[in-house]
Amino acid sequence: MTPPPLAGRLDGLLFFPVTAFGPDGALDLDVFRAHVRAGVEAGAGAVFACCGTGEFHALTPEEFRACVTAAVEETAGRVPVVAGTGYGTALAVRYARIAEEAGADGLLAMPPYLVVADQAGLLRHYTALAAATALDVIVYQRDNAVLTPQTAVALARVDGIIGLKDGHGDLDLMQRVVSAVRAEGLDLLYFNGLPTAELTGPAYRGIGVTLYSSAVFCFAPDIALAFHRALDTGDDATVHRLVDGFYRPLVELRAQGRGYAVSLVKAAVRLGGLEVGGVRPPLSDPAPAHVEELARIVARGRDLLGGER
Repeated sequence: MTPPPLAGRLDGLLFFPVTAFGPDGALDLDVFRAHVRAGVEAGAGAVFACCGTGEFHALTPEEFRACVTAAVEETAGRVPVVAGTGYGTALAVRYARIAEEAGADGLLAMPPYLVVADQAGLLRHYTALAAATALDVIVYQRDNAVLTPQTAVALARVDGIIGLKDGHGDLDLMQRVVSAVRAEGLDLLYFNGLPTAELTGPAYRGIGVTLYSSAVFCFAPDIALAFHRALDTGDDATVHRLVDGFYRPLVELRAQGRGYAVSLVKAAVRLGGLEVGGVRPPLSDPAPAHVEELARIVARGRDLLGGER
């Protein structure tokens, strides 16, 4: 039976697993499988494999294929699997086709490597990527790939492009994007893709962006799910309690080191008992004092849940 379109299957908390490496730095597929399996069993709405948190930049094509295949096998159709892709157009197409062969349900198109393109070039890039496979594409807006409302409207007209994930954080721009696309009678899914997206979740909801990626779900699904439930139900007391006591301190710690949006998450997964290894160069693992502070923040977050767990 053919699964329903990806756009209709993306709901709930979006899980971006880390990629596990062994003591020698090699890919550890068994641990990666366990991580994906635990996330799905905890209630993930989708698995985004080999994306930013999954160190897409550090994976060879062979490792990428192995990880996406493993994610597809572990989810077994229970939730969709979206695979990362990126670099220049030729390599992005190559990774997209690998993901399609591995059984992925869709693609998260990360910014092109190194260059700062104009809007016409970005449109050509994502259009070519969408045409390269039968997989639906979500465009990840951040850094050197920030779209104008006009470009977003043009992308919404492209077959196969179904969504825009915002990692740029300009709410004024996002409101204008949402308005421009809506005014043309077009549809896109919108995602809050900022690191620790829960911190800005209430603000994004104010402009109609309800989907978000949760790095916290990687290591504390109980906290992430409690926050998501509170946000969905309008439980402002719980939202404020977790923002003030857990998410804000976590974001402030994340700001203490470059690359902590990835390496701090892996450290937290290790604190939870799953030996996913460290990050690959050029990223570095967090300082020991920061890992100790991370453990205190996670413990505090669980204390704040009270009867929610």
